[in-house]
Amino acid sequence: MAVRTPDPDPTPDPGGNTNAGWLSDVELEQIRRRLPLLYVEAVPVRVDGLGNVTSVGVLLRATALGEMTRTIVSGRVLYGETLRDALFRHLEKDLGPMAFPLLPASSVPFQVAEYFPIPGVSAYTDDRQHAVSLAYVVPVTGTCEPRQDALEITWMTPEEAASDDVASEMEGGRGALVRAALASVGALR
Repeated sequence: MAVRTPDPDPTPDPGGNTNAGWLSDVELEQIRRRLPLLYVEAVPVRVDGLGNVTSVGVLLRATALGEMTRTIVSGRVLYGETLRDALFRHLEKDLGPMAFPLLPASSVPFQVAEYFPIPGVSAYTDDRQHAVSLAYVVPVTGTCEPRQDALEITWMTPEEAASDDVASEMEGGRGALVRAALASVGALR
C-alpha cells in the first residue's frame, strides 16, 4: 500500500489568488492518471563526529486498512517549489519542527527511484501512480516527534534497517531504497 500524502484545501494568498501549488483531491487523481509526479524522499540518519551513520530512522504508519507499515520521509514537490524547500517541508512535516535536519549541500540525490502502479516494472511500486522520486540521505540532529500520519520513528542500526525483516515491512519497495541509501554513504559492510 502506498503512502498517502494529503493535500490541504487550497488557501488564498494575500492577493486573493488560490495557491497553484496545491491540488484538490479530484485534480490530483486526474493528474496521477496522466503524468508522472515528482517526489522527494529522505532517509533520516544520525551520524557521529566523523560523519559515519550510527542509526537510521524508519517511520511506522497505519494504512487506511489498518495495516502497520514502515516507510521513510516522502512527499510531492509542489509547483514552483525548490527541491531543498520540498525536502525540508517533508522532513519537518514527518519528523517534527525540532528534528533539525542537515540538508545536503548539493541537490543531487543518491538515487532516482521510479515508482510504477504495475509491479515488476521496477523495484518500486505505488498503486496510485507513476512517480519519480529523488532520494536523499539526511542527517538529523534534534528530537524527532513524528506528525501527520506517522505514528512513530524507530531508530535502528544500519544493519537492522537493511535487514530482510525490515524490508518486508516497508511499502512500495522502500527497503531496497534504504539499502541503496546506506550503501551510498558507506554504512553497509
